[in-house]
Amino acid sequence: MVVIWLQFLYDGVTSMLITILVFILVLSVLVLVHEAGHFFVAKKMGIKVEEFGFGFPPRVFGKKYGETIYSINALPIGGFVKLYGEDEAGGGSLKVKSQNANVKSDRRSFISRNPWQRAAIVVAGVVMNFLLAVVILTYIYGIRGVPTLGKDVFIAGVAKGSPAAMAGMHEGEKILFVDSQRITSTDQVISYTKKHLGENLSVVVEEKNGKKNTLAITPRVKYPSNEGAMGVIISQSVSIKKYPWYEAPYIGIRESITTSWAILQGLGGVVVQLFTTRSVPAGIAGPIGIAQLTGQTVKYGFDAVLSLVALLSLNLAIMNVLPIPALDGGRLFFILIEAVSGRKVSPRIESYVHAAGMAVLLLFIALITFHDLFRVFTGQSLLPK
Repeated sequence: MVVIWLQFLYDGVTSMLITILVFILVLSVLVLVHEAGHFFVAKKMGIKVEEFGFGFPPRVFGKKYGETIYSINALPIGGFVKLYGEDEAGGGSLKVKSQNANVKSDRRSFISRNPWQRAAIVVAGVVMNFLLAVVILTYIYGIRGVPTLGKDVFIAGVAKGSPAAMAGMHEGEKILFVDSQRITSTDQVISYTKKHLGENLSVVVEEKNGKKNTLAITPRVKYPSNEGAMGVIISQSVSIKKYPWYEAPYIGIRESITTSWAILQGLGGVVVQLFTTRSVPAGIAGPIGIAQLTGQTVKYGFDAVLSLVALLSLNLAIMNVLPIPALDGGRLFFILIEAVSGRKVSPRIESYVHAAGMAVLLLFIALITFHDLFRVFTGQSLLPK
């Protein structure tokens, strides 16, 4: 008994460590890819990058290489790239009282560039996250392949004493017809059976050796909760579909766009629910929830983790492109106002808006974190059942 308990404890600790390591790796990839977009576009334009940070301050560790400090910070919920002159542009410290003339005229500063150059730097992170998802999905569809449901339905199990058992059904047989309907999916069997409870059905099955049998079976009107009306477990054939190398990138882009639209619609539903019911939707997750989801996904293998990274990368891209203060979309919004009107919004006002936005975001993350903790302690899963 002690040995079993120790093995259970060991397995639990090992699983937790793997979850933590994979979560840190996933988060690091997402943040680094996003911030690398800002970093490299700024560098390409000749703008000085003062700091490249993982997480948000306070700073835990920092090392300066060249003119840039590379830091690890205490709050592991994102990252940032600090550009020379972005405070004066309204995207940084509230301590800036006025635009420094020297910084504004210095071509190495962010504030010295025209609106479209600044916009390119701001959206670069979003573009990188979208491209990461495209690359991953291209790899999955072109190299790894994706599970695709076939048109064969098999009997995976037969309950003792059930109508299926009495009719002579056996595990491994293929269901060809129910009455006159050609069977091509498990849903088809389930829906047809529910419509004909208590009626005599003619079911054509094919044995493993190819022999076909016609069986008479009457689905039960009342049946045990752990069994179906016929008393069978059915499964559908699955094949791995791979796309040609020249077609896989197109599929990756198409799936990324489709998923992004679904995410955007989902976010709209989240906002509506928050304001109408003042409750957190079941599927929404913060850092702890994502860590939980990562642990659940790891059990399904490498491809599942890759798919999760692609999904999270698209989520990060969509969230950052929305006009939310403190995020890339909020900064882009002020830049577009300047580009259209020809006048820049006061950097001090913009800084206050972003600071207020950050406060709201942190409050929202705290709310989501409490929700995540409740879900973890109550044993709820984020994966669909």
